[in-house]
Amino acid sequence: MSGFGFEVRSPEEAIEGIKHTVLVMSGKGGVGKTFITVNLASVLALKGYSVGIMDADIHGPSIPKMLGISGSRMYQGEIGITPVVGPLGMRVVSIDFLLPTSDTPVIWRGPLKSRMIKEFINNIEWGELDFLFVDLPPGTGDEPLSVVQELRKPSGAVIVTIPTEVSQIVVRKAVVFARQVKVPILGIVENMSGFTCPDTGKTYMIFGAGGGEAIAKAMNVPFLGSIPLDPRIAEASDKGVPFVVMWPDTPATKAITNIALKIAKKLGENAD
Repeated sequence: MSGFGFEVRSPEEAIEGIKHTVLVMSGKGGVGKTFITVNLASVLALKGYSVGIMDADIHGPSIPKMLGISGSRMYQGEIGITPVVGPLGMRVVSIDFLLPTSDTPVIWRGPLKSRMIKEFINNIEWGELDFLFVDLPPGTGDEPLSVVQELRKPSGAVIVTIPTEVSQIVVRKAVVFARQVKVPILGIVENMSGFTCPDTGKTYMIFGAGGGEAIAKAMNVPFLGSIPLDPRIAEASDKGVPFVVMWPDTPATKAITNIALKIAKKLGENAD
């Protein structure tokens, strides 16, 4: 029996209505995977696609905060649990919706985390989706492996880095992980790629430059693009509004939009 009170469906039954499953991952923490997940998903939702987001970060779920739906609850449907509907009609699942308070920690070992991810995939009424984005925690352990196993054949992985050499060293492990578990690599995204001072117009490469392209070239994978730093990213995230919605005419939004369209095109969609 499922911990939600339902018979566990097969993964094939559970995800048969989902056209594309995209993993957003990195071997490194603090590179902005959740920000990128939320905003890639939002771009495609704005383009008219039906989009879902699964928050697979069991210990540090932050998708609900960034979407302004913290404190929401998932409820029992006819055949499973219904996702929370977030901005732009996106269907969202997170352990945050199951915790008594936002301060409640999840103190679990690997088997319990794997079981929760299995239920997030098999016992959720995802319905018909064009894209399901999965926000993975740092590393290449229990959560990423469980997601890959339950999704059977994810459509692809987007691997996030920042320009620093330290990030490059760790993120390369995510590339190797994806190859070893046979998940197609859609490409590398470099986040926090330079800051242009609004007063002077001068660009400062705060975390270095070219790290994402360097990984892509060295590992022979596509480079999807760079996203510049923008102080308003923190403002949008804290307010629970996708950055691409709150600040549509910024260089960062244009970069994110280009990356999202590249991903859609790689998966056979014409999102222009």
